[in-house]
Amino acid sequence: MSASPTRVFIARLAGIAVFDPVGDQVGRVRDVVVALRLAPRPPRVLGLVVEVQPRRPVFLPITRVTVIESDAIIFDGRLNIRRFQQRESETLAIAEMLDRTVRFRDTGEPVSVVDVAMEPTRTRDWLLSKVAVRRSTKRGLRRRGESLVVDWDAVEGFSAVEHGQGAAGLIAAFERSKPADLAGVVHELPEKRRAEVAEALDDERLADILEELPQDDQVEIIGTLPLERAADVLEAMDPDDAADLLGELPDEQRERLLTLMEPKEAAPVRRLLSYEDHSAGGLMTTDPVIVAPDATVAEALAQIRNPDLNPALAAQVYVCRPPTATPTGRYLGTVHFQRLLREPPRTLVSAVVDAELDPLRPGMTLEEVAMLLAAYNLVAQAVVDENGHLLGSVTIDDVLDHLLPEDWREAVMDADADGREPTSDPEEEALRGRT
Repeated sequence: MSASPTRVFIARLAGIAVFDPVGDQVGRVRDVVVALRLAPRPPRVLGLVVEVQPRRPVFLPITRVTVIESDAIIFDGRLNIRRFQQRESETLAIAEMLDRTVRFRDTGEPVSVVDVAMEPTRTRDWLLSKVAVRRSTKRGLRRRGESLVVDWDAVEGFSAVEHGQGAAGLIAAFERSKPADLAGVVHELPEKRRAEVAEALDDERLADILEELPQDDQVEIIGTLPLERAADVLEAMDPDDAADLLGELPDEQRERLLTLMEPKEAAPVRRLLSYEDHSAGGLMTTDPVIVAPDATVAEALAQIRNPDLNPALAAQVYVCRPPTATPTGRYLGTVHFQRLLREPPRTLVSAVVDAELDPLRPGMTLEEVAMLLAAYNLVAQAVVDENGHLLGSVTIDDVLDHLLPEDWREAVMDADADGREPTSDPEEEALRGRT
């Protein structure tokens, strides 16, 4: 290492950017791979799991890391793009060590693992040297929840099969990650660990992650939740994503969940489920940006500045007579965000509305929708019924989602970059114990 701290707490590495020697970012840290050894010898750090595009984890040997800083990791530029596959002899520090219950070796007192720290040796190896733990019970004068950092050999229990491990530490480690990035982590976890993570996440965060997961994972996770919680999570999802997920469930389960949802949240989902899957009605979202004709440009811009808004939905504003919740009053037309940027803030949107382009009809096929978006270079378009009421909007990402194979999300997460198995790297194989 040319420049690194002498001790690094591993949970803080989650999501850190990884750069090559010329300063180009190649990915972000997902986890740290370690090899457990017979007690009391500390585990050896083998390398990092780095997520590169498109959402694929690869292995970066620790010997190739040259700099570890608080906000960046730099390596020597050599990276094998073969997809990382965990071996039986390997342990993932973040996914499998955090939240584990271990015991103090001298007293047998159970404690929960908050973090683990690694330190370099004179031979350029990195070893796990410290464990940050939290006491879960009151003993003597110690406060409940007391945290402390101890030597690795002061605790035992990392090699045992863990039951009820919990997931708070794993979630905290990826708190700053985008939902799509955390979805990649969740997809790689064993089924039991996925259920623990789903249980620990709040409804909003779990909803965001479900929207990024393959449908098989969505169905599996929603099936592990109590029905009332599952209904709450579905309410937090975008209506079109919730409808897609519910469409994969058996009729009886789907109806029970819709009944448990709040009526105002269930209503748009029921409407979406009434359309054919590959129609404009089945593709659309019922929550586009809608304003009344007397709204100003400034008010419209304020709505599309919402950071939680899908970029495709933020590309245009639909002008409708009240009510402005779908199904709306009469649809008047669209204002594209670039037009909004060119107009004075006090201008009424009704003065700059584009009414020339015909909206989509809910019965239009996927192919018809795709051709219209392509023909006019649109990223979204309104869906209007025969009476002129706005029902929703179809965005380009929804179209692509249905044009691609059904398992495309899983394929992106699982496939190698070029579909071929690269040749083995001798240094990597030696480090990971295969030579």
